This record gives sequence, C-alpha cells and structure tokens, in this order.
Amino acid sequence: MLGYIIIIGGFTLVGMIISGKLKSTFNKYGKVALRNGMTGKDVAAAMLSHYGIHDVKIVPGRGSLTDHYNPLTKTIALSEPVYNSNSISAAAVAAHECGHAVQHATAYPLLTMRSSLVPVINFSGKIQSMLMMGFMFGMFAPSGGGIASIIMYVLAATFGATALFSLVTLPVEFDASKRALAWLDNSNITQGAEYDGAKEALWWAAMTYVTQALSALAMFLYFLLRAVGSGD
Repeated sequence: MLGYIIIIGGFTLVGMIISGKLKSTFNKYGKVALRNGMTGKDVAAAMLSHYGIHDVKIVPGRGSLTDHYNPLTKTIALSEPVYNSNSISAAAVAAHECGHAVQHATAYPLLTMRSSLVPVINFSGKIQSMLMMGFMFGMFAPSGGGIASIIMYVLAATFGATALFSLVTLPVEFDASKRALAWLDNSNITQGAEYDGAKEALWWAAMTYVTQALSALAMFLYFLLRAVGSGD
C-alpha cells in the first residue's frame, strides 16, 4: 500500500499549501472594507433580491470558511467572518453562496446531479473506511488473488464514485463563482481593486476543489490498476 500512502501524502501536502494560500488571501481581503459598507449578509440579501429569490434564508454560521448553501432547507449559512463583516472577502463569499442558490432556483443540472450523488458518496465513504481499517489491522492482505482482488475492485468503485462527485463539483463551484463575480461587477458592489480582490479570493477557493478532484481521480486510478493487477 506504499502507493496509497504516497498519493495521500502528496495530495495532503498540496492541499495544505492551497488551504494556507486561501486562508492568507481571505485574511488579506478580510481586512479591506467595501467602500459601500455592505456586510456579507447585506450582499447576500441584495443578490437574492436581484434574482427574485425570496424563499432562501440567510443565517449566521460558526467557524471560518464554513459558508455553505443547503438546497434541502434553502438556507445560506454565512460564517462569523462573513455574516457581519463589510470586507471584500465577505462580499465574495456571500455572493458565491448566493450563486448556488441561483443555480438551485434555475434548476442548474450539475447541482441537481451533485445533490443526487450525496447518498452514494456517504455510503462509499463508509465502505472505504471499513476496508482501509481492515488493511491497517491485517484482516486481509492488500495483494493477491481471491478476496483481495474483490476488495480492490470494491475500493476502485467507491473511489470512482468519489472522483465522479468531485469532478461534478468543479463546474458547480466555478459556475457559482462566475455568477457571483458577474453580479458583484454589474451591480457595482465591488469596483476596481475590490473586484480584483474578490476574484482572487474565489479563485483560491476553487483551487481547493481542483486539488480534491485530482486526489480522488488519482485514488480511483490507483485502486483500479491494483484491482486489475491482483486478478492476473
């Protein structure tokens, strides 16, 4: 399982670097206030109103960079550094989450597809955890024919589902950011350097999803090759 450890270690390192850059960028623009003084909550409310979306609630969340849109409850949860902040970062994040609400309201196909994959991903994650624990505690050998071959195919299938979910997530996230930036620009809520800062913050956020997708794809290919090899 050395290959597995190398892949996990490599992408974990890359993920840490990207996450660190995201946090530093968010903090940088989190200290720069919008000239219009609008908070993250104000920006979200204005964007939802612009698109005629009146059934989505904006609520305060906890933590940092935990902002999200829940299509089941039609709720946008804005983290503490976003909800009451009038910074460029807060405006960018709030508008991005509203981008997901707009996707939902307009029945954006890939958002619907991603939502439908959630139960599959949750189940796949449980299977992955059980099998990897089995390898760690020596319940079965990681190579060889028979049961090992079956397990490798199962792992390949579960990581394939994870990779599919991650790949579908990419255009969903990029589209939400595209909608957010277009609205921030057209509404003149961010101007000049403010817009550039919002764009930079959302770009680094998108890179975290790119890293996750590449990691998931690498894991799928690794276990698929192991499965094919174990059956020889």
